[in-house]
Amino acid sequence: MKLKELESCLQQVDTFEEPKILLEQYPTSAHIAACMLYTIQSTFDDIEGKLVADLGCGCGVLSIGAAMLDAGLCVGFDIDDDALDIFRRNAEEFEISNVDLIQCDMCRLEPEAYAEKFDTVIMNPPFGTKHNQGMDMKFLRAALTMAKTAVYSLHKTSTREHIQKKANDWGVKMEVIAGKKNKANLFFFSSIIKIFKYSLNTFIKELRYDLPASYKFHKKKSVRLHQTVHVLQLNVTQDRFPPFFGK
Repeated sequence: MKLKELESCLQQVDTFEEPKILLEQYPTSAHIAACMLYTIQSTFDDIEGKLVADLGCGCGVLSIGAAMLDAGLCVGFDIDDDALDIFRRNAEEFEISNVDLIQCDMCRLEPEAYAEKFDTVIMNPPFGTKHNQGMDMKFLRAALTMAKTAVYSLHKTSTREHIQKKANDWGVKMEVIAGKKNKANLFFFSSIIKIFKYSLNTFIKELRYDLPASYKFHKKKSVRLHQTVHVLQLNVTQDRFPPFFGK
C-alpha cells in the first residue's frame, strides 16, 4: 500500500464524538498516522507480520493503519469504552479482522501480564498536561516493558529535554535526528521516538501536527504543534530496566 493510499483510507476513520478533556482525547490526524506507520514499515519493517500494541488507541486510527499494513495482529489498549465502541465500528466498516481491543487503565496493568509480549508498540500518548501531568512518561515506561523490539511514540518538542533526562535515568541512549525530505520533497516534522534493543541505522521523517479545536476553551480553530524526532537505543541489561507498570 502506498503512503497516499494509506492516508486516504485513514481519513475515513471516525474520531471522537465527544472528546473527554480529563483523558486528553485528541484525534491523531490521518496524515500523521499514515506518515508514522508508513515510515515504521518501509524503513524498519516493524509492522508487517508483527504483533503490535497501540497504547491509548482511542478510535483506532493507528491500529487500523497498522492492520492495513498487514500487521499480524494489532491490539489496542484504552480506558474509554466510548472510544473503543467507535474503534469497533471503524474496524467493522473497513472489514478488518487483524485487530483486537483491551479496555484497561495503562497505569494499573500488572507487569507480568504483557511484559515483552509485543514485537512493536506504537502510540500517540496523552501530552501529560492539565490534569494528567506525567502521563506521557507513564505510557512510555509501560511501552518499554511491553515491547520486545521497538517503541514508536509521538511527543511534543517542548518535552525533549525531559525525555532526554528520563532516557538517561532508564539507561536508554537517545539521539535527535535532523529533518529530512522525502522523494516528493514534502517536508514533514514529527516527534517519533524510537526505542529499540539492537543497533540500527535510523531514519525517521519529520511531521507537523495541526491540532484542531476540540474543546470549548480552545480559542483558535487549530494550533500547529512543533515536534522533533528522537531515537532511543537501549544499551543496558534488562536487570537495570525493570517493568514500570503501576509505578
